[in-house]
Amino acid sequence: MTPSNTLPGYNLSFIISTRNRLPFLKIMLFHLLEQVQPDEEIVVVDGASTDGSREYLQELYEQGKIHQYISEPDRNQAHAWNKAMLMAKATLIKKIIDDDVFCYSAIRKCKEYMLHNPLVDVVISNDLSSTIIDHKKINKASRLSQFESWKEGVVPSFTFGDVHILIRRSALALIGLYNTSYVMMDWEYSLRISYLKANIAYYTGYNALSVGHPQSVSALRDVAFIEKQSKRAEIFYEYKGDKAEIKNWSKLKIFVGKTINYDKSRSGADPNNEDAQVELNVMYDHFYDYLSRVNDSENFTFLPSSSN
Repeated sequence: MTPSNTLPGYNLSFIISTRNRLPFLKIMLFHLLEQVQPDEEIVVVDGASTDGSREYLQELYEQGKIHQYISEPDRNQAHAWNKAMLMAKATLIKKIIDDDVFCYSAIRKCKEYMLHNPLVDVVISNDLSSTIIDHKKINKASRLSQFESWKEGVVPSFTFGDVHILIRRSALALIGLYNTSYVMMDWEYSLRISYLKANIAYYTGYNALSVGHPQSVSALRDVAFIEKQSKRAEIFYEYKGDKAEIKNWSKLKIFVGKTINYDKSRSGADPNNEDAQVELNVMYDHFYDYLSRVNDSENFTFLPSSSN
């Protein structure tokens, strides 16, 4: 279901992996489709959804609103995202998670920075986060101090989330794809990217806002297995730890899963219920507005890790 393999000269590929998340998918694509530019493509990998997502995406594809689209079973999340990265045709790749919120004006600043600095492999940024249970409470997070320590050679690796990352497609030859054996795939990926001394630039603005809800919780059936993965990666990547160890990431996921209790009495059992979608839209309108206002509140800058 992909168009011809001719490269139309895209500068940015927005890649999306999704499965049975139609209410969130509709909100995310509503905003993305409003913002996409002629030098950008949208690549969607659907994991054989059964909630109407497949049909919804097929219609958008046939209308020419998304550029590449496949729907087929995946082994796991990392497998799906790897498919999307391999499908991407543009110079730069931006991962778009279906239930998170993105500031496309901030992303485009990162895009222009990378296009003007061709030696930069990866751009990361500050991050915002919230939950559906308390959507008015939004937290700010930064990995700037960890970035600076890594840049100065104090530590060989550090962690950062992938919700705000932009990657140069040619850098995949250095940093590789997601490790499909890791449950916390972005944790391992960030350690690998930094340990391999990829050219990372830090944007002090906010590319994204992460949203926690029951369906966003990773499959944490075996916490002991996750901690075993943690120890293996910490040794391999010489990770010193900075309160972002994988055990803390997994504990946070478990906490979110236990504490977020979406009020089904208001939305009904069906997540595609019309009233539930309206309520979700209101929450996400707040998220998008907040993210936009934060990025408009001051002038942010780019901090290189080396001479670009």
